[in-house]
Amino acid sequence: MTRSVLVCGTSTRAIAESAAAAGFAVTAVDAFADLDQHPAVRALSASRDVSSPPTAAALARVADRIARDAVVYLSPFENHPQAVSTLAKRGALWGNPPETLRRVRDPFLVASVLNRHGFAAPRLANDPNDPNDPNDPNDPHDSQWLLKPFRSGGGRRVRDWPGERIPPTTFLQEQIDGVPGSLVFVSAGGASVPLGLSRQLIGDSNFGAVGYRYCGSILASASDSQFPHAPVVFTRAVDIAQCIASEFGLVGMNNIDFIAREGTPYVVEVNPRWSSSVEVAERAFDGQFFSTHAQACAAGVLPSFDCGAALAKTKAFGKAIVYARHRTVVGDTTAWLRDPGVRDVPRPGSRIRRGEPVCSVHATGPDSSVCYGLLVARAAAIYAELECRVVSLR
Repeated sequence: MTRSVLVCGTSTRAIAESAAAAGFAVTAVDAFADLDQHPAVRALSASRDVSSPPTAAALARVADRIARDAVVYLSPFENHPQAVSTLAKRGALWGNPPETLRRVRDPFLVASVLNRHGFAAPRLANDPNDPNDPNDPNDPHDSQWLLKPFRSGGGRRVRDWPGERIPPTTFLQEQIDGVPGSLVFVSAGGASVPLGLSRQLIGDSNFGAVGYRYCGSILASASDSQFPHAPVVFTRAVDIAQCIASEFGLVGMNNIDFIAREGTPYVVEVNPRWSSSVEVAERAFDGQFFSTHAQACAAGVLPSFDCGAALAKTKAFGKAIVYARHRTVVGDTTAWLRDPGVRDVPRPGSRIRRGEPVCSVHATGPDSSVCYGLLVARAAAIYAELECRVVSLR
């Protein structure tokens, strides 16, 4: 008998598609209810269909009225354990429970665990003027630092720290020069299995992103040049994932974000839920990882997947989020449905503010450089079409 699954988050198209392809009966509640949701998915837009803002608390209240056998959450729920508690009231929770989120989303606790096990992490500080801060052995004013919110996500509201007072909702993280990356892994019973290593696209103006905003991922062969010392980076990232999974008792799909410098991954964040880069790994390895997530959460079963061997022979697969460069109302987007390189298609007439996602673009190439160029070209075509077909609100 097909099990019913509810997925909730800011954007659910990719995970809902994976769940439907695996044979689950899926209801999705998010901010968009994109036009290209899987035809078998019951897709609800928080604002349009249930008159609710797309916040974690509001989505959880909507979810409480929907019957299901299990529920899976996406961003931004990892920052709102109480909302996850609401989700868990009905049906099984396929994901990390609230008490796990409170621990693994504490950057100081994560850094302490990593340092204790000999792994690299950027230095952290709450108060740059406190000489007794054990997380700040050196003067922060002598280094480059980022000001990050504790409830971080996708690089939003992360900025360079110019030296002013630190608000209580934020902290300082040492800025590490290197290549931003991410490792997707699935966990259960204190163990983990890696499923994909990708380079992150951050603040790239070709996709309308600024600052430290996440705007995509490229997964490529272990011999590709996008990660210097890629085999070492992969091995160390896998070890870190195992450490985090064991120490915090993670379940299901998770990922670590890091900066790779001279072969060493410096962990900047743990995302204890399904992430955007999972879709890239699914495309690269021709898999539907929702079943992997479900089996890990429901039965504690992990897959027998050799990610290292798969990375050794893969081509490059990329995904980029195209952000609006100005406020717009999109026109007829149904033609985009015929382009397999365009996903997360907005509904005709959707109002999109500057800095909000328009859609995502996808590409495949023999290496990461070609793949990136294809993503840039696809994004440029989207922007050109918007200029021709969009009614501007400026």
